[in-house]
Amino acid sequence: MLTELALLLAAAVFVVPLFRRLGLGAVLGYLLAGLLIGPSLLGLVDDVERISALSELGVVLLLFVIGLELAPARLWVMRRAVFGLGGAQVLSTALLFGGVAWWLSIPWQGALVVGTALALSSTALVIQSLAERKQLASEVGRDAFAVLLMQDLSAIPLMSLMPALAGQAGGFDAWHALRLLVLVGALLLGGRYLLRPLLRYVAQARSSEVFTASALLVVTAAALLAEWAGLSMSLGAFLAGVLLSGSEYRHALEADINPFKGLLLGLFFMAVGMGVRLDLIVAAPLLVCTLLLAWMAGKYLLLLLLSFAAGRRGATPWRFALMMMVGGEFAFVLLALARSHQLLQAAAAELLTVVVTLSMLLSPVLVVLAEKAAALRRPPERPADTIDERTPVLIIGFGRVGQIVARLLQAHGLPFTAIDIDAGHIEFVRRFGNRVYYGDARNAELLRTAGAADASLIVLAIGKVDVSLEVARLIRDAFPGRPLLARARNRQHVYQLWQLGIEQLWRETFASSLEMAEAALVRLGVAPERARQNVGRFRERDEALLRQQAELSRDEAALAQSSRQALAELQALFEQASASEGRERER
Repeated sequence: MLTELALLLAAAVFVVPLFRRLGLGAVLGYLLAGLLIGPSLLGLVDDVERISALSELGVVLLLFVIGLELAPARLWVMRRAVFGLGGAQVLSTALLFGGVAWWLSIPWQGALVVGTALALSSTALVIQSLAERKQLASEVGRDAFAVLLMQDLSAIPLMSLMPALAGQAGGFDAWHALRLLVLVGALLLGGRYLLRPLLRYVAQARSSEVFTASALLVVTAAALLAEWAGLSMSLGAFLAGVLLSGSEYRHALEADINPFKGLLLGLFFMAVGMGVRLDLIVAAPLLVCTLLLAWMAGKYLLLLLLSFAAGRRGATPWRFALMMMVGGEFAFVLLALARSHQLLQAAAAELLTVVVTLSMLLSPVLVVLAEKAAALRRPPERPADTIDERTPVLIIGFGRVGQIVARLLQAHGLPFTAIDIDAGHIEFVRRFGNRVYYGDARNAELLRTAGAADASLIVLAIGKVDVSLEVARLIRDAFPGRPLLARARNRQHVYQLWQLGIEQLWRETFASSLEMAEAALVRLGVAPERARQNVGRFRERDEALLRQQAELSRDEAALAQSSRQALAELQALFEQASASEGRERER
């Protein structure tokens, strides 16, 4: 085993840097390194099954890290993408290819497995490709992750139902259901009452080696518990990551796991490359190529149509479909189970396994070609404008909020400099005499040129929350002490800006909502003075509540309870004020 690992590491060390230098990405390098030393070519490593079993830990660690990045609140926000776009993709693709398999005389049970297996995409490959291109937080990345999550959730029950589909005793019975309940309960209770105290205890020892060991223990324990319950180890690790996403040890866990994750993921891709059956390709090249092209083209078109139907525009649907058209590692598991339960003939299972593997080999090449083609079609990036003069006020973001601030400053004869990233928008507002410059405010040198270091006031009016936080962090670190007024889109944005030490914030719809509420109260018969007083009380109570809830922002249950309690207190306050007014009138 040690010799085989040495050969794998040597192949990776020589091949992967070469592919990175050629701009083809590390994933393709790992895949071809595995193919090169595997049984089909040089035959330096023969025990592919043992290597594959070890490399599955890479996928487990990957999903644990993904879970750490996903707080339950974010999962709730993603529910439409997961069950909407993801559900539609799995259902439509499984029906299409399952229907073709049934038409080719495969029994409906086997056709169901084939359709689902071919609907899946590689979580490891897609996430790694997105991460290499820094697109995980993009619209493509969010859609891809939502669909991948739904695919994993769809594959799990089918794996559990495989014995029942084969007509065997001991299918999905009460004992299996009980184990699922035990898994969910153990993860929920363990995550809340065991894992955090354990990590706190280990952290107090101040030993980085022990903390790393505890991180690996958490992942392997969750994976083994999920496997015992009849689920995938990857799902167990993912759930453990989600449960720890709100803990104070999230970043430390991620930092300790990442080196192991990267190495084992590389091993996983090499195992996929080693598993390619070149003898099957040589024996029936036309059949393999026809199946591969027909499947990938059909899947690509379905993904493209679904992305357009979900309202995505521009390059997003094309890149999303290209990323997701690849086969998935769960397909290997489903096809192997179907073969062992005699739902599929051995020849059909092996042929489909080769097709899925080839798609994983081809996908990185297609992604690279698509990126290069998009770069050729993309107009040259506009350089930042030269800012020759400095003013006391710097406005970052010149949308709705920034323009209103600028107009009032201009009316008072106060000079300002404004920066925005939307070139088309800048050309439009310049027609009306506004002094606004093109540039990305995430560039510290640009901000320094614009006078951020000496500004009497910086107004942060960017609408996108992630960009706003990035710029706020940059200003805090690069230009400490500069007075900063910030726009906040919602309460969560307020909490995040407060965590960066920014105190002077304005929620963009709060004041207008209060004015509308006051007008509504007057229209419905409330005395204008009383309406104004009640709106003022509401403003004071809400701002106090905002401060109180900032400490509870990670605890949804406590946050909901706090909101209900605040509403009850506000109603009591209004009733007291109304009773007091009544007594005054009686006098």
